[in-house]
Formats: sequence, structure tokens, C-alpha cells
Amino acid sequence: MSKIFYIMGKSSSGKDSVYKLLKKKHPEYKTVTLYTTRPIRQGEQEGLEYHFVTEKEFYRMKENNKIIEYRTYDTECGLWIYFTADDGQIDLEHNNYIVIGTLQSFDSMCQYYGKDIVVPIYLEVEDGKRLQRALNREMQEVNPKYAEMCRRFLADSVDFSEENLQKAGITKRFINQNLETCMDEIETYINTMYSDKTMI
Repeated sequence: MSKIFYIMGKSSSGKDSVYKLLKKKHPEYKTVTLYTTRPIRQGEQEGLEYHFVTEKEFYRMKENNKIIEYRTYDTECGLWIYFTADDGQIDLEHNNYIVIGTLQSFDSMCQYYGKDIVVPIYLEVEDGKRLQRALNREMQEVNPKYAEMCRRFLADSVDFSEENLQKAGITKRFINQNLETCMDEIETYINTMYSDKTMI
């Protein structure tokens, strides 16, 4: 049975790094490019990290019943929408997938595809180290948005509360203190999903 491995965690927990490494090491796993209405950041590419669209485009897709899930953030920089579209990217009859998202989007994907299909890969990093990572990353931007960085950090405490994690059925945690070790644990875990060990 095909699976959607759903990578998530608080901001600066290493989601992007894990996602990119899994894509590189295992090209047999397909990916799903999410959509966002937020501005593109320095170093990002259209169609790679996200499809960057306008709010008008989002509402047009919503009217056409093409939205699987979405979440809206009232940020320091305006209203940002992140969403997954039913745009033909997911074909569970033939492929397994690696996806990156939030706890809210994970729950919506489970409702859409079923909990037996969507497998959570939840990353954790100690808050102090995570905050330092976020600060270091923001300092590399041409126009750093420190207020938004702080808002995200605080919002994560609510969004990824222990209560919400338990409600979503997230019990397995991957501590991302060392990326290589974390990757080994994730790949071993994914292997357990199949009797055919050649899958990954």
C-alpha cells in the first residue's frame, strides 16, 4: 500500500533539510509541491520550495474544489496562506510520497486520504537551539523579518502543543540534534512500513 510520509515540526526543527536529503537519497519517492501566497524568500525557487501564487489564484482554486487543505496566518507582513492542491501530483496507485507541512495540514491530509496512508515524521529540537537556528537564518536575509520570526516561534508552542500532538496521534518523535543520526532513524522507521525492504 502506498504511503504519504509527512514531515513536520516547529520552525527551524530541520524539516527542510530532512525533506531535501530524503528527496536526494531516494528519488523513487515522489514529492508534492505545496502552494503559498507569501512572498518568495532569498534563495528560494518557484516550484521547488513552493508554488508562489496570489490570493486571487488561491480563491479561484478553492471555488473549483481544488484545495485539499489550507491554513491562513495573519503575519507581521500580512495574510499568508499555505495550501495543498488536488492538482494531479498525487497518484497513490503507483507511488509513495514525501511531503512537508504542519500539524494542521497533516490532520487534513489524514481526513482526505486516510490515517493508514499518511505517516507522520515529527521532528523535535530543543527550543534554545531552535531559536538560535531561526535567528541565524533570518540574519542571512536581505530584509530580515525578526518580528515575524518571533511570532512563528511563539505560535509553534500552541500549534504543536503536547495536547494537539496527542490528538493527532503523534507518538513517535525524531530528535534532530544531529542530522545524520536523525536521518538514519527516519529511514529505518520508513523501512518498517514495508515487508519489502528494497522500498527504501
